[in-house]
Amino acid sequence: MFARYAYAPNALGYCGPPLGATLRDGSVDEVRSAAARFSGAWPYLQVLSRLTGIADPLDHRLVESYWHGGGVGADLDAQDFFDALLTIIGPQAGRYWTHLTADLAHEAAANHCFHVFGVYPWTRFLGLRGGSMDEHPLSVLDNCRITWGTVISRDRDDVEVLCQNLVWDGRALTLSEPAARPLDVWADGYSAVPDVAVGDEVAVHWGRLCGRLSPEQVRALADSTDRQLRVTSQRLAHV
Repeated sequence: MFARYAYAPNALGYCGPPLGATLRDGSVDEVRSAAARFSGAWPYLQVLSRLTGIADPLDHRLVESYWHGGGVGADLDAQDFFDALLTIIGPQAGRYWTHLTADLAHEAAANHCFHVFGVYPWTRFLGLRGGSMDEHPLSVLDNCRITWGTVISRDRDDVEVLCQNLVWDGRALTLSEPAARPLDVWADGYSAVPDVAVGDEVAVHWGRLCGRLSPEQVRALADSTDRQLRVTSQRLAHV
């Protein structure tokens, strides 16, 4: 599961070290070694492991909770999680990420959505120059978050997924009404769900399918995204 969700941003050069086809074709041991080299996701899994008592950071329960929200990480104390996370990523981030302070603790959650909207710097570029430069950071944020949607058509290796887009109105981040989004089943000779079919609920990361979703996983993603957009928008409204 870690490999399926991490593959797209890594293949595009956005996240993690250059791994070639390791995430796509590597053995379990090779993927384990690769996962530990992700300076973004790996610290979350380490802290989740420590605070839940689940020894393996790549235990499916931890990986699922990180990518989707909900699950075993949902009931962790946000302050405890943020403090533990900051001890790892703070020294790595250095002076370029000066926003990683105690003021961010109220946005903290033990999942990828917090990393995208709280830890990554992109929300801080919204609204600059009167909003004339919002398109690029908004696109990065929308692609980096895990999107969920329903497959509404498939024609050979092309599908349409009904999903919501990220919207910024100058004060708050919200999600649009669902709209059809064309996607490829295969990219770079790889597909996480080659037999995807109409009616499937799927996860999308950086424009690529990365897995089917159960109703419970859709709810977890929707809930964690809604919460993160709400608390992050509270910060943005007061900048």
